[in-house]
Amino acid sequence: MDLKNKLMEEDKAISGRRWLAAYVKMHHEKKVRDRLGEMDIECFLPVQEEVRMWSDRKKKVERVLIPMMIFVHVNSDEQRSVITLPSVMRYMVLRGERTPTTIPATQMDQFRFMVDFSDSPVRFDSQLLRPGEKVRVIKGSLAGLEGELITVDGKSGIAIRINQLGCAMVEMQSSMVERIGER
Repeated sequence: MDLKNKLMEEDKAISGRRWLAAYVKMHHEKKVRDRLGEMDIECFLPVQEEVRMWSDRKKKVERVLIPMMIFVHVNSDEQRSVITLPSVMRYMVLRGERTPTTIPATQMDQFRFMVDFSDSPVRFDSQLLRPGEKVRVIKGSLAGLEGELITVDGKSGIAIRINQLGCAMVEMQSSMVERIGER
């Protein structure tokens, strides 16, 4: 981890902010995102634009990658405020625990980078993948992203693992990545 990332992690630890996943009512994800923005609470709703075709027209729409879930970066006061919103049902809690599970900031940063800059559609799969080879993207809009090289249905791609939820994946040519540690 470079100095910039260490300083960012220390800043987050000092501010008491952590990433949590909140479950929301079906089809309320964008409304919750907008409401949290009005409350000045940092959140991340993974969406991608796609073109939908109807018989008479085409339209660009935002597709939510993980239905019924939004990620919030909150301190303890903001955490209580978020759960009071009518469309927010609860926080994600791991089996056998009582407190909301914290998603590591590095995993969230990698996931946000993938969603924001990928030229290809990102898919999200809650089934765990077997650990693959660690790689870094060296070409294209996702250059610098680190993850695991995977093969799904004969196509290569890169996966970013969010331990508590699963993996985000994007298709990518193997020529666009390098093994980590190889230089």
